[in-house]
Amino acid sequence: MVNESIAAALKGTRSELMTSELEAIALRLFEERGYTNVTVDEIAAAAQISVRTFYRYFPSKDLLLQVRVDRRSAAVREALAARPADEALMTSLRVALSEATGAEDPEMVRRWITVVATSPDLIRGALGGIQLKVQGAIADFIASRTTATDDAFASTILAGAVGGAVQAALRHWFVTGGDLSATIAESLEVLERLGEHPTLR
Repeated sequence: MVNESIAAALKGTRSELMTSELEAIALRLFEERGYTNVTVDEIAAAAQISVRTFYRYFPSKDLLLQVRVDRRSAAVREALAARPADEALMTSLRVALSEATGAEDPEMVRRWITVVATSPDLIRGALGGIQLKVQGAIADFIASRTTATDDAFASTILAGAVGGAVQAALRHWFVTGGDLSATIAESLEVLERLGEHPTLR
């Protein structure tokens, strides 16, 4: 049983490493040559794997762009879960989101934004993934902390505002540079200064 657990852990680690490697290679190629000009065969060749192996990890090329969204969503959920229960809602969101997003490799974030921004066909899927996964994690956290537990719509609206602030911060950072984590925190301080809704205290 122990050996099976170790084997499963090792398999999971290898899968995560391969996923990250394929994402990094694909983003580099997409940035250099344009998303539509890069084939799965070329990504597989650059990764020194077969096309068949590629498809074991990604059923389609566009799903490579969801790796970062999935990873950010998981990191956001983990960071939010670690915040103290008695901490002000907006403080928890500011600290957790700046930590989770700021922990990402800035070069990879910049490359991802470049690829998506220059490929109109990718924008809908990328933004949809962010709204469903990352903002979904934020909405779940807000709902868990609000006294108005029956008002899921309010949690979704607030999550949209927070997500919008994060996206604005990412755009600002992409253009001006600087520290990503600090930029995220600064954007959320703007919302924080507006004060918290009484039901969210």
